[in-house]
Amino acid sequence: MAARTASFIDPLWKPFEGFFTFVGESSLILLDAIRRLLRRPFEWAETFNQMAFIGVASVPIVMLTGFFSGAVMALYLTNFLSKYGATQFVGATVALTLTREIGPVLAGIMVSARCGSAMAAQIATMQVTEQIDALKMLSVNPTNYLVIPRLVAGIFMLPILALVCMYSGIVGGELVAMSGGVPYGTFVDSIRSFVVPWDFVGGLIKTPVFGIIVAIVACQQGLRTKNGAVGVGRATTNTVVISMVLVYVANFLLASVLYR
Repeated sequence: MAARTASFIDPLWKPFEGFFTFVGESSLILLDAIRRLLRRPFEWAETFNQMAFIGVASVPIVMLTGFFSGAVMALYLTNFLSKYGATQFVGATVALTLTREIGPVLAGIMVSARCGSAMAAQIATMQVTEQIDALKMLSVNPTNYLVIPRLVAGIFMLPILALVCMYSGIVGGELVAMSGGVPYGTFVDSIRSFVVPWDFVGGLIKTPVFGIIVAIVACQQGLRTKNGAVGVGRATTNTVVISMVLVYVANFLLASVLYR
C-alpha cells in the first residue's frame, strides 16, 4: 500500500521539488556572488572577456532583430492607421512599444539564447570534466572566477544592448513608415510629442534584472550538471527555456510597477 501511494505521489511532487531546488540553488549562488563581489581576487580579465562576449558580440544580432521588429510593427500600423487618417500616431506607437517593451525584452531574449546557452555549456563542461574541482584544489573560488564575471557583464551590458535595440527598431520603423506614405517630420514629431525620457529610463531599468536572470540561471544549470555530454545538453536547453520564461515574467512584474 505504501509503495502504491509513493508511486502515485512521486510524479506529482517531482515538479515542485525541481522548482524549489532551482529557487534554492539560484538564491544561494546569487547571495554568494553578492557576498564575494568586493572580495579579492578580482577577475578583471574574465570580466572584460564576458562583457565583450555578452555586449560587443551581441550587438549585430540585437540590432538586426530590433530593426525588423520596428519595421514590421510600422508596416502593420501604417496600413491600419491610414484607414482612419491617424498616421500621425505611427511614430509614437512604434517608439513607445520599443522603448518600454520590445527593446528590453528582445535584448534579454537574444542574450538568453546566444550567451546564456554558451555560458551554461561552458560551465557544465567544466563541471563534468572536474575542472571546477581542480579550481578548488588550486584555491580558486568558482564564484569569483565563474559567477561574478558573468553576473557583472550581464548587469552592465544588457542596458547597452537594449538601447541598441530601441534605436535600431525606431530607425526600421521610420524607414518602413516613410515608404508607406508617412512623412519623416510627422514620424519624428509624433515621437517628440508622446515619448518622454521616462519611457527610455523605465525600459533600461528592466535590463539589469534580465542580465542577473540569464547569468544566474546559466551558472546554476552549469554547476549542477551530471551525466556527461547528455547533462551538458540538458543544462544548455534548460538555461535557454528557463531564462526566457523568467525574462517574460520579470518584464510583466517590472512593467506593472514602472508604468502603472
